[in-house]
Amino acid sequence: MAALWRGCGRLLARRPAAAQALTAGALMGAGDVIAQQLVERRGLQGHHGIRTMKMMAIGFCFVGPVVGGWYKILDQLIPGATKVVAVKKMVLDQGGFAPCFLGCFLAITGAMNGLSVEENWSKIQQDYTDALLTNYCIWPPVQIANFYFVPLKHRLAVVQCVAIVWNCYLSWKANRM
Repeated sequence: MAALWRGCGRLLARRPAAAQALTAGALMGAGDVIAQQLVERRGLQGHHGIRTMKMMAIGFCFVGPVVGGWYKILDQLIPGATKVVAVKKMVLDQGGFAPCFLGCFLAITGAMNGLSVEENWSKIQQDYTDALLTNYCIWPPVQIANFYFVPLKHRLAVVQCVAIVWNCYLSWKANRM
């Protein structure tokens, strides 16, 4: 386990974007597996492997790069690591970034699930408000702690660890027809 941790640290140091994308993809996949097995109780025979692969792809190609890039931009917009700075970052993150990101996530998931534009728009209208309100119950305190205590290069990994539960919820919400 220690060797795996050191390898992850080396990858993060050498190729931070790749490490963040891999982390996000793996943890999005884990969230989907949890959603299917513990929430939806599909069992191994009923598990939709393609759905898990889609969620992993969204993590690799969208969540990791976008959230990792957002954290860099946020640090440039609001430099520092005081408590006041952490609250300012959280307000910008939750007030500006989260609503846009969540809408894009739901749209991408719907498109990957083969929904037409009209079906996708209807699903977004059905799920968006509830998902955003749930987001506001979970993420503000996590983000304040993340922005105050965690170095930039580790923020996405910390968020993705907390996000296993969030990813489980998003997977269930986005894939519920």
